Amino acid sequence: MSPRHPSPQPAPAASRTWRRRRATPQHTCPRGRAPASLPGDPLPAKLPDHTPPTPPATGRARAQLPGAASAASGGASPARAQAPPPAEAVPPPRRPGARWRLPAAAAQQAGAMATEGDAFLKARGRTLTAFRQDDEYQWRGPFYFIQGADPQFGLMKAWAVGDTNNGDDEWGEEIKLAEQAVQAINKLNPKPKFFVLCGDLIHGMPGTQWRKDQEQDLKNVLKNTDQDIPLVFVSGNHDIGNTPTRETIDNYCKNWGDDYFSFWVGGVFFLVLNSQLYFDSSKCPELKQAQDVWLNEQLAVAEKQKCKHIIVFQHIPLFLRKPDEEHDYFNLEKSVRQEIMEKFHKAVQQAAVILLPPTWHQSFLLLSCPLIQCSQPLQKFVV
Repeated sequence: MSPRHPSPQPAPAASRTWRRRRATPQHTCPRGRAPASLPGDPLPAKLPDHTPPTPPATGRARAQLPGAASAASGGASPARAQAPPPAEAVPPPRRPGARWRLPAAAAQQAGAMATEGDAFLKARGRTLTAFRQDDEYQWRGPFYFIQGADPQFGLMKAWAVGDTNNGDDEWGEEIKLAEQAVQAINKLNPKPKFFVLCGDLIHGMPGTQWRKDQEQDLKNVLKNTDQDIPLVFVSGNHDIGNTPTRETIDNYCKNWGDDYFSFWVGGVFFLVLNSQLYFDSSKCPELKQAQDVWLNEQLAVAEKQKCKHIIVFQHIPLFLRKPDEEHDYFNLEKSVRQEIMEKFHKAVQQAAVILLPPTWHQSFLLLSCPLIQCSQPLQKFVV
């Protein structure tokens, strides 16, 4: 999430050797007013076409066609004429993240570690298929997991130039940070049970120009995660929109798995919620109702299993410091907050419920505990 206020002073632009592109205005980005855009050079209405030209057929090449047909039917064909050399391909325009794209060999190695279907679509049928649930109901001893938040490819450039709506046309720095995080996680011993990203995976809102490129570059980095460390994804406002629709949620689910689901690990019950449905479900009220019904069912299961620990992941936190604090950009509205807290209290009084949202929405913050911001990266949450 991009903070609404106060507006920062634009950071000095870093020197770059590639040409900066800017997206055309399409959607508002954060929940609220974005900083004013900085003036820039006017861009042409349409970028030049870089499609490689098709070489015209020569007379000699056309003369070969009858001979080829004759050979195919069993007749003799004349001596084959030398084909004209292929025209030199004109490279396509460089995408914003292309300078920082993984080399082909690295991308191939990443794919060998975890296929895209396995790595990004483990949340299916409202559960996480990475774990055999029947084997995870019982406590087996301490374990830990890694929580990350807001990799948000495109945010740094947009924030630096003061245009959070359309300034997200570069994300090289975010790629480097994500690569460093994955490399550090892969070195942990013992391995964490899973790696969860709590929303705002990319900066581009649904329907914006660079969204698909940002998603693909993030996937290219996350493919390098050790295949024994499952990836868990939580939807944020940049992933499904400030006011989500059935279409935006369906598109998210096709790329990252279910928008809400539950799973057991080592006797601990984990819930992943779609907090945007609590923020504004005006365009899909039936989906919020479905999540409410599902959540009641899950809490009943937790009570039946006599669960002692429930950990909840969502993008927008219920509150930051205290349950009765005033509503602002970084928490849910008080009436919604109270309803959810009462639901947890009544359903599972014997369990300790721990809420783990990305409390401050910083770019690629790793692990944020409830009510306390952990500024050191890659700390472990030990159950």
